Amino acid sequence: MDKTTKYLIILAIIIFLGVVIFLAWQRGWILQKPSVLDETADWKTCGDSVTFTYKGSSVTYGTIAHNSECWLDRNLGASQVATAYNDANAYGDLFQWGRLDDGHQTRISGKNTILSSSDNPGHSNFIYGMGSPYDWRSPQNDNLWQGVLGTNNPCPSGWRLPTDAEWDAEQASWWSQQNYSGVFASPLKLTLAGSRYYGTAVLGSVGFAGYYWSSTVLGTGASGLYFDDSGAGMYYGYRAYGFSVRCLKD
Repeated sequence: MDKTTKYLIILAIIIFLGVVIFLAWQRGWILQKPSVLDETADWKTCGDSVTFTYKGSSVTYGTIAHNSECWLDRNLGASQVATAYNDANAYGDLFQWGRLDDGHQTRISGKNTILSSSDNPGHSNFIYGMGSPYDWRSPQNDNLWQGVLGTNNPCPSGWRLPTDAEWDAEQASWWSQQNYSGVFASPLKLTLAGSRYYGTAVLGSVGFAGYYWSSTVLGTGASGLYFDDSGAGMYYGYRAYGFSVRCLKD
């Protein structure tokens, strides 16, 4: 067998194997990128699900693209995507600004009046009943929740809280109605999850108003998004309030 014939045979084999591999990949016989990704995966496509640890358990949330951002499809702690603006199963938890995922955000968590001197209070109680500046931490720490690597960031790895500018942009997209109807018409399906009051640790405005934290510090408080039946806008909140958290991809 001459060299030319050998070369042609080898080339034919290479082409044949390439076609076989391509067809196997196309039919899913060769592993492709999974549709559900864990928090350490090479996450690339908005619309994939993300699996992460929350309150000590593994949870899986969907993701949605809107206004050039990628968001989780529900509030932290929610058991489902909202089917209505007052869907209780989509309300989720209520975080004090800057606190970690330590259980305090659960709506029926315990409570105490002892301020924390560190970023981690070391318990799952909602801290309430303090005086000015109405923060669960003394002294205050303005560096909490700042970006994906921010201290106490409760979002999945690579995700973070939105800034007030990002919430502003989201609100501007509700061109039809600047109230809870316009909010729910957004792909984010935000809900009237209410808040938890820093003075008494009692829930309030559930089913009547929505409060969502941003990462933006505002004086001794922080900025958040507010909406109800009559309007929507950015809101100054004392850091000891319990508000909803919705994460976006950095």
